[in-house]
Amino acid sequence: MRLQRHWSQEQLAEMSGLSIRTIQRIENGENAGLESLKSLAAVFEIDIIDSDKKKEIAQIRTEEAYIQNIKGFYKLLAIAILSLIAPVILAINDASNWGVFFWLLLSWIVIIGIYSLNVFDFLGDEWKQKLINKKFKKE
Repeated sequence: MRLQRHWSQEQLAEMSGLSIRTIQRIENGENAGLESLKSLAAVFEIDIIDSDKKKEIAQIRTEEAYIQNIKGFYKLLAIAILSLIAPVILAINDASNWGVFFWLLLSWIVIIGIYSLNVFDFLGDEWKQKLINKKFKKE
């Protein structure tokens, strides 16, 4: 945030009331005390608790949504497999039932494919960015 505002460490130290060494330690990833964080938050006009919590909550929600999508995929796959057991047994016993089995199998493949495309977003933002970078030779 300091660099985005084009401030030197000295300027930030002066505005926050912290020492330059404290600023350097924080920027090097060392733990900062609560009072130091409050001073910096006041200078940058942010609420440190809300800022960290919002990011953390957003990340947790994203991870939970992904896990639910994976669970849904496996549940759908299990239902498909279980629903195909009886038709395959019937087809093994009577060759005239293979057509029914293959239609059911094809139906499940289409359903699972559509579900996967919608849930896992194979052609989403990441794919789009890769395509743009490749086309326009961006690094």
